[in-house]
Formats: sequence, C-alpha cells, structure tokens
Amino acid sequence: MAFSDLREFIDFLEDKGDLRRITEPVSRDLEITEITDRTIKSGGPALLFENVEGYRMPLAINLYGTHQRMAWALGVDDVDEITQRVRKLLGMIQGPPEGIVPKFKALGDLASVARSRPKIVKNAPCQEVVITGDDVDLNALPVLKCWPLDAGRFITLPLVISRDPVTGNRNVGTYRMQIYDQRTTGMHWQSHKVGARHAREGVAQEAERLEVAVALGGDPVTVWSGSMPLPPDIDELVAAGFIRGKPVELVKCKTNDLEVPAQAEIVLEGYVVPGEMRSEGPFGDHTGYYSLEDDYSVFHVEAITHRKDPIYPTTMVGRPPTEDYFMGRASERIMLPALQLTVPEVVDYNMPAEGIFTNYVLVSMKKEFPGHARKVMYALWGIGQMMLVKAIVVFDEHVNVQDLSEVAWRIGANVDPRRDIVFVEGPVDDLDHASSAPRYGSKVGIDATAKGPMEGLSREWPPEIVMSEDIKRLVDEKWPKLGI
Repeated sequence: MAFSDLREFIDFLEDKGDLRRITEPVSRDLEITEITDRTIKSGGPALLFENVEGYRMPLAINLYGTHQRMAWALGVDDVDEITQRVRKLLGMIQGPPEGIVPKFKALGDLASVARSRPKIVKNAPCQEVVITGDDVDLNALPVLKCWPLDAGRFITLPLVISRDPVTGNRNVGTYRMQIYDQRTTGMHWQSHKVGARHAREGVAQEAERLEVAVALGGDPVTVWSGSMPLPPDIDELVAAGFIRGKPVELVKCKTNDLEVPAQAEIVLEGYVVPGEMRSEGPFGDHTGYYSLEDDYSVFHVEAITHRKDPIYPTTMVGRPPTEDYFMGRASERIMLPALQLTVPEVVDYNMPAEGIFTNYVLVSMKKEFPGHARKVMYALWGIGQMMLVKAIVVFDEHVNVQDLSEVAWRIGANVDPRRDIVFVEGPVDDLDHASSAPRYGSKVGIDATAKGPMEGLSREWPPEIVMSEDIKRLVDEKWPKLGI
C-alpha cells in the first residue's frame, strides 16, 4: 500500500504495535537523541514525542529504524519486492521481449513509469498556514541538538529542493541544516552532491540567488527518496512515484517557483546566494565521529508554510547503526539491478552498517578472466557515489557477502597481501577525517577470490571442506530422533 502522508504511516505503525507515544516531558537538547539511540540499537519502535518541552508541536523519529519498518514505509513487506520490480523494468528497457503479448506487457510496465510523474495540485495541506515576513521564526520548530559538541540545533530529515541554473532539472536531496537564527540556516550539501553542484553553477552563471525549498514530512517514500543515490538526471520524485505506484502530489510555493510535496507537514521557502558561505558544524555525524567546522552555503528563509497541527519529523545519527543505515540499506537493495546493468558480473553486494556506506563495499562476482576482480573494483569506483568508497573487497560468486563471518574468513584464507591488494587515489567523502587531504585520499581494493592458473598461480589451490549431500540428507532424516 502507498501511504498518503506521514500521519497515515504513523497510524499504521501504531496499529502494528510498532510505535510508542511518549507523553513524558523531554528536552529537544540531547535527551531525545539518547532515548532514540537506545531504542534503535535495541530494535525498538518508532517514537512520537508529544510533550517536547517548550513546544506544542509533536516530534516523530525512528520511523525507518528497522528493516521491517523501512519495508512498510515503501509499501511492501520486504524491500526485495521492489528490487524485483526494478529488475523487471530494467529488463524491459534493455530490450522488450519478442511476441505481441509480452510486448504489450512491457509497454504497460514502461507506462507505469510515465504515470509516476508528479501531479500538480492547486491546494495542499502543507499550505494551510502561511507565515511570511517578520513572523518567520525557525525557533518555533522543535529542532534537535543531538550531541554534546554539536554547534547548535540541526534539521536532519529535510527534503531540499533546488533546480540546476542551466538545465532547470530538479534535485531533491537530504542535507542537514544548522539553525543560525530565526531566518537562516546552513546548507550542508557536500561537494559531491547535486545540490552543491547547483550552487557552483549559480556562481558560474553569476546568479543573484538560487531558489530553494525544504519540505519536512510527507508520505514516507517521498521523505526517504531524498537519500537515494540516484544518477543526477533522474528525478527523485519520479522514483518515489514509481515505488509508491502513484504520483507524488506537488504544489507551487507561495514565494518562489519551486514545487513541494503537497502532503508535507512543514515547508521552508527561501533561497541561497551563490558564493555566500558561513561556518557550519561541528555535528555528531553518521560516521560515529563529529564532522568538524567548515564553510557551507547559507539558506535564507522567506516563508514557512505548514499544516494546521503539524508534526515535526526528524532523525538522529551517530555511531552505527542508526536510522540512516536502514534507509541506506533499502537503497542498496533497490539499486542492485541497476548496478548489475552496468557491471553484469556482480552477483551481490553489501554495504554493512559499520562501513557507513563509504568506507567499504563487499562484492561477489562471477570471475571469468585474469584481472577480472580488479576490473570490477575500478568499474564500481566509476559509478556515481561509489567513487567515494575507500575499500572494495571482491569475492567469488558463491560467497554470501551478507554473512560478515564468512567475509572475514574468506579474506583471511584467500588473500596474499602483496599479490591481491591494490591501492589507488581519488575523491573521498567530505566526512572522511582519516584522509591525508580534505575530499581526496587513497583507496584499497582487495581480491579475496580463489586463485588458480588463470592468475598465474603455480601451486594447487585446496578444495573447500563441504559435507556430501547424501550424508546431509541422511542426517536430516535422523535429526528429529537424535534429541539434540
């Protein structure tokens, strides 16, 4: 099912017994983070804080904080259901099948993408209340200070909407925003993100301002879509419509020409002045460390619109796993067919929580020729945000890269460090504090596949220890009688 808005999803989770309403008074500063962090790490429920001290507005957090809740948010019981839909669609795009009936089915699947395009409406819940001019006050929102050394309070689950000054293409991204005062925030779009590219284009075009809108809340697929690592020319809102099975409704902003999700709880309308920078951070980040103070764009708020009784949606990050891991894991599974379209020898991949999405990727592949494992490493480093990955470890096709115990065993057993490890240099994540220079550093590729004559290995590679199938079946039959 596709949820129409945040409230419908909250009601669903409550019916499932997977949401807790917190009526005890709690502080926006640090306390909600500690409660939420304990809840996430114990596999606990989504949380709705109804008594944030100093605010009438309730606060929702940990909505995506388990694999099951993430799947429900996307309207399915298992994220792999969407993976299969994507795989089927990509197969149709590659080459529709022969025969009139299969072709009509293929046409229907492609038409479903066209029907996923956003729908413009004239009236929207997110504009039931409109605040402009001197009445604009970001301090009316229960924005969290998450960790003790944070520079202030940060909006952490926004959908930041901007357009390329040259092409007019829309981008929707999730970039944290430090509250500076009543009407300005930081805009932490990192250098490799599309929003930052829009800002650079604005400087190059000598634009006076870049219109930006920020949506807080909406249907859970649309809220999540800003975190998807999509190619720059794919509209996140079209992708959200495809996953939902129906288009995202948009409404034109009151003070600029951008469109925002009509079902959002709160919308901030404003602009960024290209080239205007201000110190932002520190911020306790998803790396488990503070990202340090640095200069980022400044967002000026001209209007706040919201529902009559808005809910403030947010998240917290820190030492993994936190809620963002489950959001990213869904993206990983859904993007697998697209990755295989580009690098077809890939069987599976895993970006474990401990790797915070950019530290390492574990890949299984079908190896066919000398140097094939290295070809896969280089290919992955050349795909979108994969360019930021510090370590890629490649395994044979039968290895379960989702099993970290097996992964550790294979690395120890199959790797000769001098032969199987390659170092390269390239871009790294803005948040990588270990690199020798900001945004640039070294990377490592590790070939943990079995070796043989194809790689020039003269010695014999031993067989793996595996019990015979006959004995397995015999023991399966006897097992209930063994009393074990």
